[in-house]
Amino acid sequence: MRWHVALVVLLAACNKAPPKQQNGSDKGSAEVRGSADAQSGQGSGSDLKTTEATMFSMGVGYEKFMGRWSALMSKPHIELAGVVDGDRVLDVGAGTGALALAIEQLMPKSEVVGIDPSKGFIDYAKSKATSPRLKFEVGDAEKLPYKDKEFDRTMAQLVMNFIPDHEKASGEMRRVTKTGGTVTACVWDYDAGMVSLRTFWDEVLAVDPKMEPKDERHMKLSRKGQLGELWKKAGLTDVSEAPITIEQKFANFDDYWGAFLKGAGPGGAYVVSLSPEAREALATRLRTRLLKNGQDGPFTLPARAWCVRGKA
Repeated sequence: MRWHVALVVLLAACNKAPPKQQNGSDKGSAEVRGSADAQSGQGSGSDLKTTEATMFSMGVGYEKFMGRWSALMSKPHIELAGVVDGDRVLDVGAGTGALALAIEQLMPKSEVVGIDPSKGFIDYAKSKATSPRLKFEVGDAEKLPYKDKEFDRTMAQLVMNFIPDHEKASGEMRRVTKTGGTVTACVWDYDAGMVSLRTFWDEVLAVDPKMEPKDERHMKLSRKGQLGELWKKAGLTDVSEAPITIEQKFANFDDYWGAFLKGAGPGGAYVVSLSPEAREALATRLRTRLLKNGQDGPFTLPARAWCVRGKA
């Protein structure tokens, strides 16, 4: 099962410029527009399938969109999981490899396996891996291709909310973890804790209220207590949940806005669907909101994720 179908909107036209007026011969722009239409509910079923087929090979684009956040989240997540050097660790939904790579670098005796259904993501992760202790494989979180009790720690970073059958996936994570080993997951607090996205959607909704259903605050498993309940249903014990907060530094406004201009994420899909005038108007609102005294330059935004830990 390609459970990344829920992530279609997250990579809308990554690495492509905002679309020009489309015509029948402009296939690239049509693909960009199709992703934006899928996000806004205007696209056809064929648009969605085309988007899914093309987007998940865009490891570089995803890295620019979410990789910088995943890298910052990895170290505190590793600490939460209690990984010790020499552990065999599974990274479920490894994406472009941020968590698995961090474990390999911090734990010189550990073996790490990263699994993801996207071959494009896995190929990108493999291109960054240099150690024989680190392995990336294509596979499904809902049917992990591993024996019972094979790993000391099993982790899922910023992905559980995108897996359609997250109860099945959490059960699989418990199954492949040794008795007494830890199983962890982190999901962004999309409601208020992910300030970068919250700021964006606040300004969008101020001028375009019909986009409210697409606001990422509606993401599943992103509220306090939801991951903990999922872990308990999976049969994990000693379940605890806590927030992890990181801070992302931006060199200037363009460093922040650039990810949206590339069509990254639901927000980016919306941005590339706008007219140039509407796009610039939104950018102006965001500049006013984010830049102190209107002066461009470095700024920092916090991001909070809800994280859960349990024992197999």
